Amino acid sequence: MKRILVVALLMISSASIASAQSAAGKNIFVSKCSICHGPDGSGKTSMGKTMNVADLRSPAIQKLSDADLKTAISTGKNKMPPFKGKLTEAQMTDIIGYIRDLGKK
Repeated sequence: MKRILVVALLMISSASIASAQSAAGKNIFVSKCSICHGPDGSGKTSMGKTMNVADLRSPAIQKLSDADLKTAISTGKNKMPPFKGKLTEAQMTDIIGYIRDLGKK
């Protein structure tokens, strides 16, 4: 019985942590990325259209590895500026988690 309770508490705790990371990722994304990518990741903003920004929800983006996404965020890509030094590793990880969530919608 105790084992079941411990497993249930761990599952609830993991879900809470994932939810908090998703919320943190969304907040950072909205403040740093949405001007070009839009709050929904579609890239359908005036800046995004001008720069031909990729739809982050697309299968092409979603199939990229987390490492590939982190590299793009860190070093920049095409007209996207680099965010190395502007975002911590943890913040980039949170943003990637949010990008993954966008792909599920």
